[in-house]
Amino acid sequence: MVADLMFIAEKAWYENGMICMILSDKKEVRFPIYLNGKLRNATEQQLANIEIICGGTGLNWPDLDEDLSIIGILEDRYGKV
Repeated sequence: MVADLMFIAEKAWYENGMICMILSDKKEVRFPIYLNGKLRNATEQQLANIEIICGGTGLNWPDLDEDLSIIGILEDRYGKV
């Protein structure tokens, strides 16, 4: 199960309709913004303003008041649609 492992985001960015991140094991993970209602309706500037939070275990979009956990993303949970 994914939750049994520790995954830390080292870098996160927005690119061409995708949220992208590099994990501590150097794997790159991407997911399309349309899977999350707040991200789907955001501007390019809002999408690009991503913060890595909680010691690398989460992502935050302060302009959108949206947080996602890295484990949730890896388990295909992207927030409300």
